[in-house]
Amino acid sequence: MPVHGIGGHGQGVQRQGAAGQSVDGVRVDRFASARLIADTVLYEGYVLYPYRASAQKNQLRWQFGVLTPPDHARAVGSERWSMRSEVIVDPGDRPILTVRIRCLQAQHRDVEASDDLGATFTPVASLQVPSAEGASVMDRGSTVVPWDEAIEHEIDVEVLALLPISDAAKEHPFVLPAGDDVELFRGLSGEIIGRAVRRSEQVDGVVRISTEWADGAGALLKVTITVENTSPWFEPGADRDTAMVRSLIAVHTLLAVDDGSFISLLEPEPFAAQAVAGCASEGTFPVMIGSDGDDGVMLSSPIILYDCPTIAPESAGDFCDATEIDEILALRVLTLTDDEKAEARGTDPRAAAIIDRCDEMPEEIWSRLHGALRSFDPNDAAPQPAPHAGEFGAEESDAFNPSVPWWDPGQDSSFDPFTDTMQIDGVEVTSGTRVRLNPSRRADAHDLFYAGQLATVKGVFNDVDGNQHVAVVLDGDPAGDMLAWQGRFLYFHPEEIEVLA
Repeated sequence: MPVHGIGGHGQGVQRQGAAGQSVDGVRVDRFASARLIADTVLYEGYVLYPYRASAQKNQLRWQFGVLTPPDHARAVGSERWSMRSEVIVDPGDRPILTVRIRCLQAQHRDVEASDDLGATFTPVASLQVPSAEGASVMDRGSTVVPWDEAIEHEIDVEVLALLPISDAAKEHPFVLPAGDDVELFRGLSGEIIGRAVRRSEQVDGVVRISTEWADGAGALLKVTITVENTSPWFEPGADRDTAMVRSLIAVHTLLAVDDGSFISLLEPEPFAAQAVAGCASEGTFPVMIGSDGDDGVMLSSPIILYDCPTIAPESAGDFCDATEIDEILALRVLTLTDDEKAEARGTDPRAAAIIDRCDEMPEEIWSRLHGALRSFDPNDAAPQPAPHAGEFGAEESDAFNPSVPWWDPGQDSSFDPFTDTMQIDGVEVTSGTRVRLNPSRRADAHDLFYAGQLATVKGVFNDVDGNQHVAVVLDGDPAGDMLAWQGRFLYFHPEEIEVLA
């Protein structure tokens, strides 16, 4: 779960515009429920364990949702300057769209030391700052080093009526301003021993929104939201770090609709399948956000997510890695030496907060991180008692085994994945059937590498919701026999399988 706040010194969220709806005179933020997930996306990979600027994994940063100036992107060929989200809206009579863009702006921090109580300063590779009463979290016994921090921005676009179509378009330019900041560091006696000099460059951008009728027979709307970096900057041969201070970073889009509902792009209802197939987002992945059944808010993220993602309630704070295992990372923090912790504290306020949180974590939080058991049953239903002897025939009385958990395959002997069959396009599929794999939009990102590959079915599996899945091993895989023996299969939905003659 993210720690709310902001990288950089003494800076809050830089907000442009104001999103939300008024209810009984009180303005309500439509995106409040999505804040935890959105913050996790915003700071994914921002600073990684061991949270030191000198760590190898922190040498190449800003990996997700980066939009560089157009001329730089075209010159290097490996960066984006725009991203596009296409979503489907099932409108009411007067559908209203609210859009919020969130991103980071890099600001570079240099460190300078002073030997004459602040009269002159000299750039240094690091500066030891002692722990002093009233010091900021980063100054609390730290080794401050040069680093690129982040300023958090939110750009709220004025609400847009989606009907009539002819008026459902908007262009919203914005500017992330340049800035300079100096922070003084003091010794135990209050004398000036150095300073941090921060500088950020102006970044220009624009949000473009357009609306059209979606493909298919239904009266669905396709809404396109494009975010562009329009900064007129180019420096031939400039390295990536130089371009980052003029880039939009970790860009993601929050969408809310009133008098209408969004359609899931991962699992659309049949009536919307053709409309969804006509969507083509670039550099971002729109998903439903909020609790199950809430179809009024979406998050378009540069990180692949499933619909309705949640933060585990056991997570006490963000480790800047959305795939984190909190207990392991927290324990690893405790293994850092005092010098390593001092550098982590001096690297970034978020890194300092992680170090301090782990050092001061109470026992009950450690116990909570150690693990939690949750029912796999959607209704958390308790198992029904076993039938009395003689109530049913012998075969039926064996169908429920109270000594076996309800989710264990051994609970119901009527299912055997290695002999069960299913019908795909009128053809019976079972263990040994040869197929071609066609992963769909809903597939895991890694599964997309298997598109067009030939495989052999090893089993037909049923999950607890009654859905069927095909387990396969790739043909020609040198480790195929070993993987099959270990039961390490690849699983696909029936609609992702093409049966070979």
